[in-house]
Amino acid sequence: MSEESADQTLICVPGQVLCAASEFTVAGEGTYEKLGYIHATLAGIVHMKKREKNTFISVISFGGGATVPVIGDIVTARITAVQNRMARCRILCVGKTALNRTLRGIIRKEDVRATEVDRVELHKCFRPGDIILARVLHQIELNVFHLSTADNELGVVVAISPSSRAVWGADPIPMVPICWTEVQCPVTLVKEPRKVAKVVPEKGESLKKSLALF
Repeated sequence: MSEESADQTLICVPGQVLCAASEFTVAGEGTYEKLGYIHATLAGIVHMKKREKNTFISVISFGGGATVPVIGDIVTARITAVQNRMARCRILCVGKTALNRTLRGIIRKEDVRATEVDRVELHKCFRPGDIILARVLHQIELNVFHLSTADNELGVVVAISPSSRAVWGADPIPMVPICWTEVQCPVTLVKEPRKVAKVVPEKGESLKKSLALF
């Protein structure tokens, strides 16, 4: 895509190659980088925005701009599966904006925390159903993002007690962090390991919003 074409209205479809990626050509909203090229994640209009030496390539949806995470965004996600090398999740919110479509994330073992990476055991950090905060590292492919919880303020923000998980239709009982690596059920006093986010909910609002996601 040349500067001359930037003055024209360029229409794209999901997965379409927009241009070659380079040190000064950056994938923005509605795009992702793969194998040295910038691809579209949406059907829409291609925009080029210059900022100093960099050119940001983005796609604006015909529907008015669907929210798509970009590198550095903090997302809220629900863990769906935990394996030996990675955890999988569904992204629910980007910042404070709830999503109305399915975006998936993966957290590799080496991106769970910043220290003692070689000692990370994923089943001791996350469980299916946990609500987490994570940072977007990059987009792997269409609708799939590489996430990290390595910062202190990232990790599990809501974990549900195994006593309520075991009973179908039971009201969820949020577990209480007792340190940055462990949570406890306030009813049964059962403890479970987690990579706990160092987040303090404001007057319970964050907790209420997270519980509403179950």
